Amino acid sequence: MFIFDNRITIENRKLLEKYLCGFDYKASAMSYTSMYMWRNINKYSFEIIGDYMCIAGNSHLELEYGVIEPFIFPPLTATGSYEPEKLRETILKAKRLFEEKGHEFSIRLLPLHMLDIIKAACPDEVKYTDDRPNYDYIYKKQDLIDLKGRQLHSKKNHLNYFNNNYEYEYVKITPDLADEAMVFIDEFNKMKDIPENKMRMLKLEEDAMLDVLKNIDDVGYLAGAILINDKIEAISIGGRLGKNTVTIHVEKANVGYRGLYQAINNEFCRHVAKNVEFINKEEDMGVINLRKAKLSYKPIKLLEKYNAVFKNS
Repeated sequence: MFIFDNRITIENRKLLEKYLCGFDYKASAMSYTSMYMWRNINKYSFEIIGDYMCIAGNSHLELEYGVIEPFIFPPLTATGSYEPEKLRETILKAKRLFEEKGHEFSIRLLPLHMLDIIKAACPDEVKYTDDRPNYDYIYKKQDLIDLKGRQLHSKKNHLNYFNNNYEYEYVKITPDLADEAMVFIDEFNKMKDIPENKMRMLKLEEDAMLDVLKNIDDVGYLAGAILINDKIEAISIGGRLGKNTVTIHVEKANVGYRGLYQAINNEFCRHVAKNVEFINKEEDMGVINLRKAKLSYKPIKLLEKYNAVFKNS
């Protein structure tokens, strides 16, 4: 179910980026490339209410288990600042709209540095709960390239093994490579032994990936692949987040090649623009193995996020 009338499209990219880039949100989901990628799965829609843009959607995690409850992201500003009274008006209008449609109103994926902004607009009315599965993992790009130090020694060993034992080529993914990349994604997903509900999600993700790959330049993705014997065996797809950060939305590799995950991560970081200082590897979604993997790269920061609901709801 779409809450608002407007959709995330290529045609309205300029308008969306005006608001998504209007403040240093830092959160991986609050970027145009992320919004576009998951727009259909998460039913993203938006409306400009007063001075702010409200983007609504459904939780990706809840969709896996058939429980769908819409929410809004923190309202977006195009000016770089927030006025408490005007923000309050926007939030209350959005809340009424949710309730008229029979849904509880909540703000989710609220970064820690925005809590005081919401508190100033709605003092003593909102309760906040920690959303650990949606914390973002942030790294220094150069750390992921160099893999220096004892803590990253095993990553360096895997990368060295790959470099010493396989001949490969790193290439930029273009729309011309879309079909070949989709063959890799299909093969990658077929190797997974997962429950039916998660497999349904993977099929939806495959549809999203095909759309992304066909429109990779128009949306502004940064993407690369590793070819071994002229066949794609790993891909990485990301997008810009603010002035000096790139978010990695998708990273997949054939585990049959030792060190390939380390290689695709390393090559992607090497090929992004020089002015990029940080890499955001998004959230772990509460998946224990994914959390261990992201922590093993020693992030310099976890971006805390919160859910917010009105106390009288």
